[in-house]
Order: sequence, then C-alpha cells, then structure tokens
Amino acid sequence: MTARTHFPVMPIKDIPESLPVNGSKKHRPVVLVVDDESAIADTLSHILSLKGYAAMPVYDGEEALETALLMPPELLITDVVLPGMSGIELAIQMRRIFPDCRVLLFSGQAATSDLLASAAHAGHQFTLLTKPVYPTDLLRRISESFESATAESAVHRS
Repeated sequence: MTARTHFPVMPIKDIPESLPVNGSKKHRPVVLVVDDESAIADTLSHILSLKGYAAMPVYDGEEALETALLMPPELLITDVVLPGMSGIELAIQMRRIFPDCRVLLFSGQAATSDLLASAAHAGHQFTLLTKPVYPTDLLRRISESFESATAESAVHRS
C-alpha cells in the first residue's frame, strides 16, 4: 500500500498568466516535466500547457532523454528523486546534449541537498524548488528563467 501525498488545491482559473517569452505570443517554449508520480507530471504539464508552453510529461530520466532527442526542450523541470537516473544526473546529461536548456529541480526530500552539493562541486548550478510546488511559484520561476536567458542572449549579441 502506498502513502498518499496531499497537495493544496488551487483552481486553474486562479493561476496568473505567464509572461510572453521574447515578446512573442506565437512561440511556445518546449518544457519537459519529469516526475515518477504521473499525477504530478501530468498536472504540471497541463497547467503549463494552459499558460502557453508546449509541455510534455514524462516519468523517468531515460524516457526524458529519449523525448528530448525527438523534441529538444528549452526548459527541463524534474523531480530530483527518480527511479534509475536521478533528476540531477538527468539535468547534467540534458545540459551536455542541449547546453542552452534551462533546468528547474524540485524535491520533497531533504536528502537532495547532498546531491545538489555534489553537483555544485562538479560545476553544475541548479535551482531547487521544494515540494509541494505551487503553480504560481513555478510559473514565476519559469518566467524568471526565460527572462534571464533573454537578457544573457542580448549581452552576448552586443
């Protein structure tokens, strides 16, 4: 018997609109959402799709890599604790293949701090959100991620 996790419920109509990326409403950034709890991956993907992102739910690291090779993501949102490959290992692999892919990690387990420290020691810096991930917080972090990438691109072009 598995333990049920209870997350606060927020009506989708109460989730604020996301900011347009690069000033365009036509571009739908590809976001890969990875969580072994399908309800979480599916729900976050649905919310992101409603907000204008091309979001795809996947349920483990291997599937995420296979999906990314078919449809390269601009953003990876992944749980840290996954079966097989951890979310941090997935993020590192994703950045090796797609260097411009942004990464947001989330976890509900305190043990992830050791994994993050190990990744940081190896030169990988990732943002960690704590479960439960509230849609408004997630959308804000996504917008910030795309805004900072747009600002960095402008600096490199000048």
